Amino acid sequence: MIQFLVILLGAGLIVWAVSWGIGAFQKSRLKSVGGELSPEDFEKTMRKAQIIDLREKKDFDAGHVLGARNLPFTVLKTRMNELRKDLPVYMYDLTGQMSVRAATRLKKAGFTKLYFLKGGYDNWSGKTKAKKLS
Repeated sequence: MIQFLVILLGAGLIVWAVSWGIGAFQKSRLKSVGGELSPEDFEKTMRKAQIIDLREKKDFDAGHVLGARNLPFTVLKTRMNELRKDLPVYMYDLTGQMSVRAATRLKKAGFTKLYFLKGGYDNWSGKTKAKKLS
């Protein structure tokens, strides 16, 4: 019985250590590619930045952050030349996961001022715009 408890405790410690390590890796990756901004900070400072919506066009048309332009992640590699390297790039997707990947790609291409919306568009409560359906 005691051996079973020791094995169970050991397994629990291993799971905890691995999950803690993954979390620490994710945080260090976030910091290495740019900054994660709360919706409030994103909104306060976005006027001097290029705001990029990484979602597909149909999602962008359904509603997006006011002032954002659509540059889907799927075409980012071929269209990143549309962005200026001397200006900050603020980006978001639906939940924030794709923004980290996009920031990594942009950093490799020489961009240095990269920021993404914490929680993505799902976490946004600021002004939005949607395309009117005809």
